[in-house]
Amino acid sequence: MDSLLTYISIAAMMVVIPGADTMLLVKNTLRYGPKAGRYTVLGMATGLSFWTLIAILGLSVVIAKSVILFSTIKYLGAAYLIYLGIKSFFAKSVFSLEEIQAQANAPTNSSGRHNTESFMQALLSNVLNPKTVLVYITVMPQFIDLNGNVNQQLIVLALILTLLAVLWFLTLVYVIDYAKKWLNNSKFQNVFQKSTGLILVGFGVKTGI
Repeated sequence: MDSLLTYISIAAMMVVIPGADTMLLVKNTLRYGPKAGRYTVLGMATGLSFWTLIAILGLSVVIAKSVILFSTIKYLGAAYLIYLGIKSFFAKSVFSLEEIQAQANAPTNSSGRHNTESFMQALLSNVLNPKTVLVYITVMPQFIDLNGNVNQQLIVLALILTLLAVLWFLTLVYVIDYAKKWLNNSKFQNVFQKSTGLILVGFGVKTGI
């Protein structure tokens, strides 16, 4: 039991540390709404399930021992992350307070393409991420009893990791969506404008507020 609690603590720490998945989730939730954020989480969970299957089949060890195969996955993952970065950089819009407010009022009944795109981005980001392989071949084996059913233990550990990731990222989606609506609230805008005006007056700057 102590060993399992230790694993849960380590897995939770790995999940909450910001990384590529976090950035992707924030981007999709802000730009396309909470539903796209949830599809992003689904893509992440599917990617983790893929590596669980690979680990059960014993291929994770093969990948770790094969320099060529591991390097191929590593560079494909890096290339895909670079592609996402370039795509975001050259996007028509940039994240700003005005855009967040506009997204809060934007209709969501035509977001099917965005949901699918969000899912695929998260799926590919996880499938092409060699760090996921390292988790299975370095962290999980420390908590596996070789005298028991290795595959069953691996499935349980993988499910714990996936469940923690899903719960954490779904919470982030809720927080981001709530913050977006809060920023768009007229009361908040009035308070923000008045506070900004008081600060500027304190510095001797005249305002029209």
